[in-house]
Amino acid sequence: MSRQEYETVMGLEVHAELSTKTKIFCSCPTKFGAEPNTQVCPICMAMPGALPVLNEKVVEYAVKAGLATNCEIERNSKNDRKNYFYPDLPKSYQISQYDKPLCKKGYIEIETSQGKKKIGITRIHIEEDAGKLNHDEFGGGSLVDLNRAGVPLIEIVSEPDLRTTEEVDAYLKKLKSILEYIEVSDCKMQEGSFRADVNVSIRKKGETKLGTRTEMKNMNSFRSIIRAINYEIERQIEVVDKGGIIEQETLRWDEVSGKTFSMRDKEDAQDYRYFPEPDLLTINLSEEYINNIKKSLPEMPESRKQRYLEEYKLSEKDAGILTSSKYLSDLFEKASEVCGNYRAVNNWIISDISRILNEKEMEASEIPFTAEHLGHLVKLIDKGTISSSIGKKVVEELFENQKEPEEIIKEKGWIQISDEGAIKEIVQKIIESNPQSVMDYKAGKDRALGFLVGQAMKETKGKANPQMLNKMFAEELKK
Repeated sequence: MSRQEYETVMGLEVHAELSTKTKIFCSCPTKFGAEPNTQVCPICMAMPGALPVLNEKVVEYAVKAGLATNCEIERNSKNDRKNYFYPDLPKSYQISQYDKPLCKKGYIEIETSQGKKKIGITRIHIEEDAGKLNHDEFGGGSLVDLNRAGVPLIEIVSEPDLRTTEEVDAYLKKLKSILEYIEVSDCKMQEGSFRADVNVSIRKKGETKLGTRTEMKNMNSFRSIIRAINYEIERQIEVVDKGGIIEQETLRWDEVSGKTFSMRDKEDAQDYRYFPEPDLLTINLSEEYINNIKKSLPEMPESRKQRYLEEYKLSEKDAGILTSSKYLSDLFEKASEVCGNYRAVNNWIISDISRILNEKEMEASEIPFTAEHLGHLVKLIDKGTISSSIGKKVVEELFENQKEPEEIIKEKGWIQISDEGAIKEIVQKIIESNPQSVMDYKAGKDRALGFLVGQAMKETKGKANPQMLNKMFAEELKK
């Protein structure tokens, strides 16, 4: 059968690392990139007799995430032990939440080519992260780094409401944006602080019973997630069409081969033998506590987008791109304050900055220069110190060299030529070198003027003042 005869049903389990300074049950720091096993203590190393103490900030951040995603907040919650053995899990169990998560029954609204759609959120719960295995390709062994053990996570479990890769992409990006806006996670996918387990099943169109699902674990790239889903859908359809049965299993996605590989049978809840964590008290939240967190929520992506449409009169597309990332949105607002030209700032972010981010496969959070740098660049262009074409070079340079734009321009010798005598000399030279274009212009072909201006910009390596060039060419061609 063709893919069109099947319906894909998907649900996501997103793990977001919380931006607390210390771990969930001890005072060890959570800083990324430290030397192996330098951010550990008896608690996160599971030494006998070491008892956990819950980090209150973790609860606050989880509740904030729940409120931002329209969840009900559980007034009486608890921690549970999730039992499984893995070398980087020092206790041989993970402290998580089972039947009483902090947040439940929420949703977020996404926008797709088919319109708006609500994606249900089953639950958001807190848990500790495991350590990390560093595999030695040459020696054949593995080394355990427990720096990440005990780092606080929230797990956001969606309902099986997703049907297409477009919806998955929109859901993940919207969720990532929300967590960035409320500042509970930096969501740096390249560092593993925003990753997803993807559950995929298929069924023939018209059926209501869910098919057997497979789960692809710990995926931290939008591109990889979409590729993996497309492969897994085709694989499952091929198995079913050949009369086979889909096995419930956990899969590993291999980016190089573009295929999924079986890791183990997929566990169900009973396999983990959950029971209440005896070393931690229940979590009791007052109405006042929840209301105070609700009042602290910042402006969210939807309201900020609406404000941009009304206050700045931006297009729907531009406002959507800017507000999809808190980092881009903040860059836009702060740079606009510096230069007073929000339209120019918007254009630079939407065009050149977004293009470079895409080319370098960087996230907005990795932009290396400040909003002040961008604001100063726009002011230099507005004052006529440099042209827009030189501005493009400065933006490229800012990604490599985080100096003030003025310094870069001086070092590179990119100051705009605005001397009338020098401009006139360049114009006359271009006119003499391009007699055919001059004849075309005088014959009514206005495009010839653009060509001549372009030749002058090329001659000056983009440093000539384009407004002066246009005016001077028009004057000289009338003679």
